[in-house]
Amino acid sequence: MRRSSNLSAILIIGCVVSATLLPLRQAGAQPTQLVNAFPNLTFTNPIFLTHSSDGTNRIFVVQQNGLIRVFPNDSAVASSSVSTFLNIANKLSSPGGEEGLLGLAFHPDYETNGYFYVNYTAPTPLRTVVARYSVQPGNPNKADSLSEYKLLEVNQPYSNHNGGMIFFGLDGYLYISFGDGGSGGDPGDRAQNRGVLLGKLLRIDVDTVTATTNYGIPSDNPLVGNPNGWREEIFAWGLRNPWRGSQDPVSGEIWFGDVGQSAREEINLIETGGNYGWRCYEGNASFNTSGCGPSSNYIFPVKDYDRGQGICVTGGYIYRGYRRPDLVGAYIYADYGSGRIWMLRYANGQLTSDSLLLDSPYAISSFGTDQDGELYICRHSTSGIIYRFAGSPQTGVGPGEGLPAEFRLEQNYPNPFNPSTTINYELPFPSFVTLEVIDVLGRQVVTLVEGVQPAGRHNATLDASKLSSGIYLYRMAAGKFASVKKLLVIK
Repeated sequence: MRRSSNLSAILIIGCVVSATLLPLRQAGAQPTQLVNAFPNLTFTNPIFLTHSSDGTNRIFVVQQNGLIRVFPNDSAVASSSVSTFLNIANKLSSPGGEEGLLGLAFHPDYETNGYFYVNYTAPTPLRTVVARYSVQPGNPNKADSLSEYKLLEVNQPYSNHNGGMIFFGLDGYLYISFGDGGSGGDPGDRAQNRGVLLGKLLRIDVDTVTATTNYGIPSDNPLVGNPNGWREEIFAWGLRNPWRGSQDPVSGEIWFGDVGQSAREEINLIETGGNYGWRCYEGNASFNTSGCGPSSNYIFPVKDYDRGQGICVTGGYIYRGYRRPDLVGAYIYADYGSGRIWMLRYANGQLTSDSLLLDSPYAISSFGTDQDGELYICRHSTSGIIYRFAGSPQTGVGPGEGLPAEFRLEQNYPNPFNPSTTINYELPFPSFVTLEVIDVLGRQVVTLVEGVQPAGRHNATLDASKLSSGIYLYRMAAGKFASVKKLLVIK
């Protein structure tokens, strides 16, 4: 039955299942805004999607049953082109409920060292394991299943609220989310207890070790050097079940969806050393304030919503894709139980807009991005599907659909010139672009462009009226792309 299927999806991220389930809607009743990104493929309960940041443009899909699947990022890819990158099904406590293989992150230097990291639940005792694996030499589509190196193991008192998100921040450190240990109402008050790792977002250095741990502690973690015995891995606390989160590569902001107890779902903007209030508060509402301090001690959500809108928040991403230029810079998030997808915008410490983007019929387990920043949506099902946005009515385009196929910096025209010239360049997807002019000694003369720009063809005009005659260089950087060309000023 459809209703039972939806309940199975809800169990994965820790909603109170006695809550009223929201009605499922038929896909055909909605405008066509999502499309099947890989029509020839299905997945068994996909719970995450990512890429390896090595320039190979491959997609990695994490299945809750312990398999990681890898394949080329091509909408026409066939099932015969899908490989099992890793299979750790035999290590799991369970492949369902809120247990299983829950997270995947590739080392920032994966292209060189071949390291990647997983988060899963293991049995006897029930615990979360964060471990490193290595890719097989000479076979980029196959991991060495015997290469496991356990960084961290944390016992779980209950089977729910396991968190499970891991990602490398822009600072090169590994972030790990933990739920409060489970049951309901945080009976052990673990989220507020800085002496334990449950109910926290951790930040560790995977490239160093200590005498007692297989990882290091960043020196600027907020609790480093505390005299109270608090865990120095902690980056933020007071979280119930931070199931999915991300860091925006442009702003550096860290966003998390924290699954609520029975009344409120919340979206948080994470700050170093922030206390997000659980179990004292559920969203903006009081929950159990016994022993709690004043409300000023806590950071409240950027957005929370009630059970009329959904019952299990799925944290998302700041959109940096190419299919929907109108969404660039907006935070996209969803709800498992209702299937709704929203967008919000946040600037200068204020929520400036928040609106429903799509009312879907799907149990959305996660978002993820490819190497170009395009956003994907995982439908949690035994015949799971990966979706992406269709092109917007304003543009209706994506790679190969009218936009440039690659980054390109063209020769300026005219050249030689006096006093002005035009520099054309192309972006296949929205990017943070720097375009500057330097002299032959490498000194910066003028910055023409510095900021995020949409996909397409662009130009910049250089006014050289204040420059001396001679040879100059102009260079463009966007993501991993960089190019330098010469120009000549003649007066």
